[in-house]
Amino acid sequence: MRLTKKKHACIRLEKDGQTLAIDPGTFSEEDAAVGADVILVTHEHLDHFNEDRLRAALEANPAAGIWTLRSVAEKISAAFPGRVHTVGHGDTFTAAGFDVQVHGELHAVIHPDIPRITNVGYLVDGSVFHPGDALTVPDHPVETLMLPVHAPWNKISEIIDYVREVKPRRAIDIHDALLTELARPIYDRQIGALGGAEHGRLTPGEGTDV
Repeated sequence: MRLTKKKHACIRLEKDGQTLAIDPGTFSEEDAAVGADVILVTHEHLDHFNEDRLRAALEANPAAGIWTLRSVAEKISAAFPGRVHTVGHGDTFTAAGFDVQVHGELHAVIHPDIPRITNVGYLVDGSVFHPGDALTVPDHPVETLMLPVHAPWNKISEIIDYVREVKPRRAIDIHDALLTELARPIYDRQIGALGGAEHGRLTPGEGTDV
């Protein structure tokens, strides 16, 4: 597969002429989901879910579908009957040639006073895992871990320990729109030195084979 990093938490995967997009939210490019055959959304927060971007993608490709949890599906399913599919932890499905496993149930704790919402992660083709806003450890080996490096709900020690627990072959940064360029070398050095896996980051629009 070819993995292309989009802005913030969004990535696109391509193989055999088909494209899968994950979390084309408000911090991502306006066309981040356009042209995708499969769209996966991890949860309802605006930096992962943008209704206008999803509508644009479904209107651009009449064969495209969305797989997501109930809280997101309820917001868009009426406009696209039969094209929005609700999934949860433990589900598996195949769409446009991509095999997807669903892992996780809850968003990470932001603060004890803030109620937790649902969140799922997606393991694509038994290789690439995108956890959304959680440090979910799938019960399956992971080749490429999409690593949420900077958020109101995490700190770098947790991210390093997450890489150690998942044990991927490599980790690639996502959820990084609010991380300043000044901080990036610090994150690169510490995660790379302590995580126990190959660590890298891609600029928006840059791709790599996975």
